[in-house]
Formats: sequence, C-alpha cells, structure tokens
Amino acid sequence: MITQILHENWRLQMPGLAEAVPAQVPGSVYADLLAAGKMEDPYYRDNEDAALALMEKDFLYAACFVPEEGILNCPTQVLRFEGVDTVADIRLNGVLLAHVENMHRTFQFEVGGILKPGENWLEVKLYSPTKWIREHYRQNPAEGSSDAMKGFANLRKAHCMFGWDWGPHLPDAGLWRPVSLLGIDGAKLAGVQVRQRHEHGRVTLSICPAYEFVSVKDISYTIEVTDPQGNAALYEGSPAEILIEHPQLWWPHGYGEQPLYTVKLTAFSNGRELDSWQRRIGLRTMTIAREKDGHGESFAHQVNGVKIFAMGADYIPEDNILSRVTPERTRKLLEQCVAANFNCVRVWGGGHYPSDAFYDACDELGLLVWQDFMFACAVYNLTPEFAENIRAEVTDNVRRLRHHASLGLWCGNNEMEMFVDQGEWVLNKRQKADYIRMYEYLIPEVLLKEDPDTFYWPASPSSGGGFDDPNDPARGDVHYWSVWHGQLPFAEYRKHQFRYLSEFGFESLPCMATVKTFAGPQDWNLFSYVMEKHQRCARGSMLIMSYLQQMFLYPTKFETALYASQLLQGEAIRYGVEHFRRIRGVCMGAVYWQLNDCWPVASWASIDYTGRWKALHYYAKRFFAPVLLSCCEEGMLSQEPNVNAEPYDMEKSIRLSVSNETMQDRAVTVKWALRGKNGNIQREETIALSVPALTSVWLDKVELPDVDIFEDYVSYELFEQGRRISGGTVIFSLPKYFHYADPQLSCRVEGDEIVVSAKAYAKSVEIQNENEDLLLSDNYFDMNAGETRVKVLSGSTEGLRLRSVYDIH
Repeated sequence: MITQILHENWRLQMPGLAEAVPAQVPGSVYADLLAAGKMEDPYYRDNEDAALALMEKDFLYAACFVPEEGILNCPTQVLRFEGVDTVADIRLNGVLLAHVENMHRTFQFEVGGILKPGENWLEVKLYSPTKWIREHYRQNPAEGSSDAMKGFANLRKAHCMFGWDWGPHLPDAGLWRPVSLLGIDGAKLAGVQVRQRHEHGRVTLSICPAYEFVSVKDISYTIEVTDPQGNAALYEGSPAEILIEHPQLWWPHGYGEQPLYTVKLTAFSNGRELDSWQRRIGLRTMTIAREKDGHGESFAHQVNGVKIFAMGADYIPEDNILSRVTPERTRKLLEQCVAANFNCVRVWGGGHYPSDAFYDACDELGLLVWQDFMFACAVYNLTPEFAENIRAEVTDNVRRLRHHASLGLWCGNNEMEMFVDQGEWVLNKRQKADYIRMYEYLIPEVLLKEDPDTFYWPASPSSGGGFDDPNDPARGDVHYWSVWHGQLPFAEYRKHQFRYLSEFGFESLPCMATVKTFAGPQDWNLFSYVMEKHQRCARGSMLIMSYLQQMFLYPTKFETALYASQLLQGEAIRYGVEHFRRIRGVCMGAVYWQLNDCWPVASWASIDYTGRWKALHYYAKRFFAPVLLSCCEEGMLSQEPNVNAEPYDMEKSIRLSVSNETMQDRAVTVKWALRGKNGNIQREETIALSVPALTSVWLDKVELPDVDIFEDYVSYELFEQGRRISGGTVIFSLPKYFHYADPQLSCRVEGDEIVVSAKAYAKSVEIQNENEDLLLSDNYFDMNAGETRVKVLSGSTEGLRLRSVYDIH
C-alpha cells in the first residue's frame, strides 16, 4: 500500500474574508485565523464571545494536489480523513463524496473514478456547528448539561467544546487529524486483533487480521515479534497463534517495569506484499475484580493477578484549539503524572478520544487508562441513523486502541446512568429505554466482536448497570461531590468507605502569572467580569469563598486569595485520598477530578493550562507516595468547627497509618512529635514496624487531652534506611484560629537545591520565582523550625519569594 499525506496547499475561506488565508492540516478554523491575524486570542479577557460568534458561519477548506504516480497505478485509490470536525460536505473534483457529522470517526472513500493524473481539487465545506445544534434541537430535542450550549447532545462533537463548568463556548471546527490518499493493490489491513492467553508462565498470542478493499483471493501473512531487548523472531505461514516463552510482563507504574513487544503483520498475495500493520503491545492480564465481601462488592483493577490501588486523576482535552496539542505536550503532561506518583488516568467522556501519542506514552510510563466512550451528561435519541453513526465511531476507536498495554477498561459514558435514573434531562420514556439500548446492548455488542478481553463498565458511576443504584457507595465506582458542591467540611470524606472513587474534586484559582495571560490589572478581583468569565462553575466563586471562610483568615490581597484557594484544594483532596488509602482493601481507587485544563480558568485541575503545577499536584506527589505516612487526627474540624456551638468535650488525638502500595514488604520507622508553634518538642515517639506489601497498617491511637489547640501541633515523619520518605503535620483547631508565629522564612541556593529556613512552624510553604514557573521536588510543604532542602527540577532561581499560611490575612 502507498500512502500520500495531503497536508500541503490548504486554504481557508469564510464569509467576511476578502480572500482565503493559508490553512494548516491537521488544524482548525481558530488556529488558522489566529495565524493569519484575523481574530483575537479567544482566551484573553472576554474575547471568547467574538470567537463564538464566528462559529455562526460556514467555512471552506480547499487544496490542490497531484497524486503520486504509484498511487494512480494501483487498482484502488482511497481518500482517508482521520478527523473531520464536524458537520461537513467532502468533495473531490466537484463530486460529493459524503456528508459527515462525527468528529470521532475515520472516513474512507474510494475515488478511483474521480481521481485523475495532474491537479485534483479537494474541498471540505464545514457547516456552522452552533446553527446545526439549534436546528436539530428544534427537530429532535435532546437535553444535557446546562453548562453547555443547548442542543449539543445531538452532534457527535466533543461536548465540552460547547462549554462545560470549566470550559468555554468555543466550538472550533476544522480538519483536526491527518488527511491522506492511499493506493491499494490487492487489500488493505483494516486492523489486527491480538489476544493474549496466559498459562503456565507462557503467553500465547492469537492473531486475527481483518482486510478491506480486497481485490485478490489468496492472502497470507507473516508475523514478526520483537522483544523489549530488540530480538526479533519471524513466523511464516499465516500463524493463528504464537507462543511467547519467558514473557516479560507489563505492569502499571510502581508495580514493576513496562516492557513492550513489537508485533508486525505483513500481508502478501502470491509473494507480493500488500500491506503491513505494526504496533507495540504489553504482555499482561487486565480486568476489574468484583467480589462479594462484608462491605458489599469490591471494585479493583487487577493486573497480572495483583489488585492495585488506583491513584490518578481525570483527563480532559488539553486545549480547546485541538491543533495546539502535540505529542510532546501530551508526553510532558503524562510525565508529570508519573512525577506525582500516578498509576492511572481516566479519559473523561465529554471530550474526544486522544491521539495515539497519548496511549503510546501511557504504555511507556505505566499509566493504566480508564477509557470512557465519548458520551457525557446528556440524553441521546437513538434513531437508526444515530445508532449507525455511533456504532461506526465505537468500532473505529476500539480497533485503534485495543492493542495498548495501558488500556484498563472501556466505560460507556460519564454520569448518565445516575442522572437518567433520576429523570434528569429525560423528556420521555423512550429516551430512558434508548439509554439501555446504547450502553448495555449496542456498545457491548461491538466490544464482543472487536475487543472481547477488555473489561467493559456501562457508566461512571455505576454499580453494574440496569439503573441499579448507580452511585451505590458499597459497589462499583462513585462520584462524590458533597465536599465542594455540598459545602461539607473536608473531614466528611472520613465518614465514607467507597469502593472506588472515579470523581471527587475541589476548585482553585490559577497562580498570578497564569491570571495575567487572560486578565488585565483592571480585572484582578475575584468577582470582576473577566475573572467570572474564566470561572465557569456557576457557584464556583461562592464556594471558594465559603471554604475560605471555613478554613482561613480573610485574604486582603488578590494574589493571596489565589494562593489560599490552591491550599484549600490541596488540603481537601489530601483529606480524601489519605483516608481512602488508609482503608485499602475496602477502597481501591482514588481518581480525583481533574488533571488538566483546556484554557486558562479557575477549575479543579492540579496542572493549569500553562503547564504550571498548582499546589494540588505537589500534594498529590505526597499523598500518592508509594509508601505513605498519614495521620487521622481528631479535633475541631472533625467534630464541631462552629465556635459558637454549645461547649463540648473535644477529643484531641492522632492515629497514624502507613500505606504500602508496593510489591515488597517495607521495614520503616515512624517518628512523631507534639510541638509548640515555635518548634519546642513537648513529647515524641519513635516506632519501628514492618508493613506488608499492598497493605495499609494502623498504629495505635494516641490521646493528647492536654494539647493547646491554638498553640500546639503534631509533626510526623516516615523513614526507611535513614531516609525520610513521607511526613506532614496536623493541628487541632482550624488554620484561621491557630496562632501561627512568624516563621521568618528565608532561603539560599546551593547548587541544584534551595535551602529553606524557618524560625517557627510554617504551614504550606510556597517557593516561587518571578515567573512562577519553578518546578521543584517539593513545594507547598509543612516544616518545623529549622531547614528543609528541595531540588530544583526546572526554572530560574532568580527572584525567589516565600510565603506560608501565616501570610494569609
């Protein structure tokens, strides 16, 4: 097969433009107009509104190309579009090839009777997505999230491009993935299904190729398998099975290595090569363990027979302008997940199916992928045409992704079983019936044929389908939002024993340097028009202020409010994750909402749009540590935070726990101390213990009845072979009431380290440079009076500044 990439000579025309502008393919309307200087940055201030208005227009992408001679000499020529966003007519030399309405699909057209030697003219007319959803909503109403534009559910386009509670109304359009011309001589490989059977320390690969555009009768193939060390073995004679002796198993990050084998299938007809298919696979077993127990029913990823505790976050599209997302940018984001000790990511169902580069990186880095299909927070009308469209979409993407070692499960949708069960968005009984048809018949039917070995889960959250109490805390996965949307205190997490959390989160604002990318000085107020345009959660600013009131003194400076909001976010998720790790075995997953942003905004992300780590990402690095020491304290927050409540006998105690999420037993030493705010030690204890692999161990509770809740705190540290590997501090009042002494923070730079000095207890110490792009081995950490060293990973150490909770006022 011959492939000619058609990415040159494209131009974009639209009403209002005097002449066409150069266009990039893959690319988008917004990207091309920005490059041509024909629109303002849609992310700055309120430019979003003008950018949205552009999407009321139709657009024409056109290119002239000359087919390669070898393609013209093939018996079959195919034009291939790997991503058209979204409603479009495709024409070649004036002949309509198709009308398409799905950005998630790959479209292929035989063009042998249309293609000609010399110049050919290719046109893609893209229709206004905003007009389309309005018109189709009138004809065929389907409701969904009120944060998105009405009618979004009818169009197979990334839902969040129409807005979400963290995303703008910027439904861009374009040819967002490659366009190519194929010359096919005999047959093309449509895909190869590679299944694994693990028995007696060996792995048998079952090989099943599928062909399309077939014009020959006899097709044979060879298989070449290259092991992770580069040793290749060739198997001839169209083998249906291949035995791998002494397999090197693939593991998620933290549990073992990620060796990858390369499998190449080459198809022949009478000795002539037709096509080839090459992918990397990992040898592993992967499923979800669901077993009845005393708490209900377990829900845990099980890899190579080992049940792992999922630690990660929910991934959304990396940019609303999709052409800005590169393999390098994606790789960097996922490397930052590994740097924070993630072992998994959940691809959320309101965006798009990520590129091959995303899954390649997850394979290499050991990030297990929970993969939603692209359905979220909406109800769909399952017409015959819609069913055919989504069946093809599911087939395309399953075939593309099924070979990946990192693929942990397929999930039908985001939050729809739960909300449909409650009657949310449902206009009639048929729509509820259509839900069952889509997620419990249509999609499983495709998977049974295309990927029968990967676990399928009908929705998130779910208890297994059929509207059987979808958010049941004792079964399946849970989305828990009573902390944040419900305004309950952080300690509320400790009242629950969920089996697996696939969503829970807390908002924060980005840092000042990121705010400056979208807001001018006149906008630097939490409630300004521009700041609220970049706060898409309807109650977001109110909720941040509510939790600020719960926890901290009122911040009188805008920059301090940004800092305080990030500490709230970090502390909230820490309270949850540490609790869930302490009950490992009952709970087997803590995947927080969310990892990243698609534009600069106040959101639940731990890494903001610019790539800067918020405080939460540093907190995650600590609370997802392979071996974690955490403290379950009893004090004001966990009992009665209201200072005007009837006086009560407050319990003041600590109970430490060591969580070992590694495959080895660990001999460790715990040290804790009761200290005054100036650092004086009032009581201390050292405990040596062995923590078995893949367990969490409680230490004895320690009552501290005489502690002064406004002056004293407890520090705790975990050591292994003399090296500190985990630690933190707790207080027994609220931060706003604690009498922090001025820690008089200072620092000096020694080589690639920053040495921070404090003269008193310092909570949540932030180290930053002028650009706020400093990446450190640790930040936003607690420290006793004395010195703490952190390594500089990137960024300048010029103009360093320090602050802590003491400075929130």
